[in-house]
Amino acid sequence: MLKRAVAIADAGGLESLTMRSLAKELGVRPMSLYHYFATKDEILNGVVDLVFGEIELPAADGDWRTEVSRRATSARAVLRRHSWAIALMESRTTPGPATLRHHEAMLDTLRSAGLSLPMTGHAYALLDSFVYGFAIQESALPFDRDSAPEVTQAIAAQFSSGEYPRLREYAVERVMKPGYDFGDEFAYGLGVILDDIERSIPASDRSAER
Repeated sequence: MLKRAVAIADAGGLESLTMRSLAKELGVRPMSLYHYFATKDEILNGVVDLVFGEIELPAADGDWRTEVSRRATSARAVLRRHSWAIALMESRTTPGPATLRHHEAMLDTLRSAGLSLPMTGHAYALLDSFVYGFAIQESALPFDRDSAPEVTQAIAAQFSSGEYPRLREYAVERVMKPGYDFGDEFAYGLGVILDDIERSIPASDRSAER
């Protein structure tokens, strides 16, 4: 049932997920859903938990940087499939078991790396802000990897007067070049964040990791 709810949101956005639309998808009357869910909010709790369940969990006994990077990359991929879920990910007051397992695994990985409790909070917030923010930006772009040169060329035509030289330079010399992929910025940004987090790990713990 919840998988059907996710499919509805994937197809038409979060606003398309209603008790009526879910009932229609299931071939039942809307009122029958109340045998399973008291409110739509309970459905949202469930679909968010399903989305969290798709994200790969980091392992605290592995190399922390590798594990956190893998988790971030997985989260980005999941949120590309379910972009409607981004705004809901941290909004639940009654998180489900997959959500709790996810947060426990991330906290355990960061703490096991040698981060202090306050720094663990800083690192986790920074990582999620980057992953969620990148996913929002990526989903809003008017082009994908294949169409970037064509779309950018049309936009760059507005710069022909010479009024925006840096925009034209960036469009022509970077975005319109073969092989450009905005998604590559994810790895760079994640690397910057992980470098900064690593500097917060006591030297003794960094040596132990190696």
